[in-house]
Amino acid sequence: MININFHGAAQTTTGSMHLIEANGLRILLDCGLYQGRRKEAFHKNRDMAIDPRTIDAVILSHAHIDHCGNLPTLARNGFKGKVYSTPATRDLCEILLRDSAYLQNRDLEYVNKKRAQLGKNLFDPLYEEQDVLRIMKQFQPEPLKRQVNLGDGVSFVFHTAGHILGSALTQLDVKESGSRSRRLLFSGDLGQPDQPILKNYDMPQGADILLIESTYADRYHPSHEDVKGRLKGFIEDIHQQRSRLIIPAFSVGRTQQILYYFNRLHDEGRMPRTPVYVDSPLSLNATKIYAKHRACYDDEASDILRQGQDPMKFPDLRFLKTADESRALNEIEGPLVIISASGMCEGGRVVHHLKHAVGNPRNIILIVGYQAEHTLGRRIVNRVNPLKIFGEEYPLNARVHTINALSAHADRTALMRWFDGVKDNLSHVFAVHGDLDKVTAMQTLVRQHGVQRVDAPAPGDCFENV
Repeated sequence: MININFHGAAQTTTGSMHLIEANGLRILLDCGLYQGRRKEAFHKNRDMAIDPRTIDAVILSHAHIDHCGNLPTLARNGFKGKVYSTPATRDLCEILLRDSAYLQNRDLEYVNKKRAQLGKNLFDPLYEEQDVLRIMKQFQPEPLKRQVNLGDGVSFVFHTAGHILGSALTQLDVKESGSRSRRLLFSGDLGQPDQPILKNYDMPQGADILLIESTYADRYHPSHEDVKGRLKGFIEDIHQQRSRLIIPAFSVGRTQQILYYFNRLHDEGRMPRTPVYVDSPLSLNATKIYAKHRACYDDEASDILRQGQDPMKFPDLRFLKTADESRALNEIEGPLVIISASGMCEGGRVVHHLKHAVGNPRNIILIVGYQAEHTLGRRIVNRVNPLKIFGEEYPLNARVHTINALSAHADRTALMRWFDGVKDNLSHVFAVHGDLDKVTAMQTLVRQHGVQRVDAPAPGDCFENV
């Protein structure tokens, strides 16, 4: 018997968290931070619907914060089991969770200062660095394709998801009474095929139950050649305008993709010499981890390495470490490119760069990834004017562009190509990790592709004996 309880990334894209109950074991698929309206996120991340002490194991799809970012809260509140991930995901989680704890506590200091002035009770941190250290000791890295026994007739296997470095599909096998067995497949976040650097997704066979992401179930991505052409155009523009190109980008995955495209443009002689600043110590550390796990690379990136080149380096690229170096960028004349976290503009150094850049109509803000509802990134995409940044209003005069093909999420075509490759034995599908219109679109697609029993669970929904 398998019961599934949906607690996050259900009719939304953040806070991935699905509880599987099988043969008496309680297994959590992902444990992500919810991101969105500050007050709502504050309560959802603290008030977990699951008692961490009752969880036997966590199986982690990948290292993005909306999938791993609340793991330290489990450790803080009594979770004693193991966190299973691929080796690359484990390495990325170590730097990402440390950074998350630092940013949360820095923001909390600011909030508590305001609350103290108003005579209000102070908030405790969601988690601290010691909680990160505790949960990292509970990680057990497992390679792709190896069957891992969890006990009581339950095992799992990781397969390539092609989303970011180390990302994995989870195949969960449950032996029930007699000879009956059930196989659940969790897509995590599926990667767009043929994206830079990484291998394409696998198509594991034999699943009865599928949890499939729906982020772009209603959208098609342009070609990667189109991406290079558009980036080339933006670079030429800021040279003419002597302005700046600001690219908010996740430190893991998106930053490395952009660097790869700039590397290719430079190698092809299509990019004028342009200062490119990666203003994120986390991005620097993540790029080093990418270099450590080159077995995850696709043939093209591997060929570049064999030629003695680094596919993520080129002239005039500089990684900034200190806050003083970051502030100094505001005084430098364009043309220049700033790639900085966070990808949804909800924190990190990019917010300061946006504050200085949004008022100038010569500047370009380039959005290269999905922006969740109620984030600053979504307000920029929707061209809300004025923008509220750090509690103050700024006119949005800068030009705003988007490149969806840089998304590491599979688009509609790629999602259904993967679905068709794994659907033969499916009896029940759950559309997750998408806003309501996206999971509704996924329900329609799944039925059109031959599986009629498909649900789009809401947070808190429980399905028994699936």
